[in-house]
Amino acid sequence: MLQVGDKAPDLLGLDEAGNEVRVSDYAGRKLVVYFYPKDSTPGCTAEACSMRDNMDGLRAAGYAVVGVSADSAVSHSRFKEKQRLNFPLVADTGKETIMAFGAWGEKKMAGRLYMGIIRSTFVIDGNGVVERVITKVDTKRAAEQILNND
Repeated sequence: MLQVGDKAPDLLGLDEAGNEVRVSDYAGRKLVVYFYPKDSTPGCTAEACSMRDNMDGLRAAGYAVVGVSADSAVSHSRFKEKQRLNFPLVADTGKETIMAFGAWGEKKMAGRLYMGIIRSTFVIDGNGVVERVITKVDTKRAAEQILNND
């Protein structure tokens, strides 16, 4: 997993509308790149809605937000429309960005081990350098964790 002080990969991928999203698009601003397992699941919806509902505060503090999962652009488009999300969702179906950030690994649910996306949030400074990594994401308070340095 990327650590504080690491340079973030520039290319994040294509968003739900097919637009290329790069870290360098946000040069001079702080960028929140958060990785989540699956569109329209309870925890992922809570996390996305936390970002949406706190976007004014995030923007006022100088942050832009990009969500990333391995779901398709079609799935992202539906999710974004249904939840009225106000930030891009990168469709990393090949998992290149997920792997580059180190947000892929072994998980455990109901005693079963499997590989999947590790819910994690990376705060990247205006120069493309990771300044914070949040691995214990509280999905209902995801934006507050960023704003309050939790």
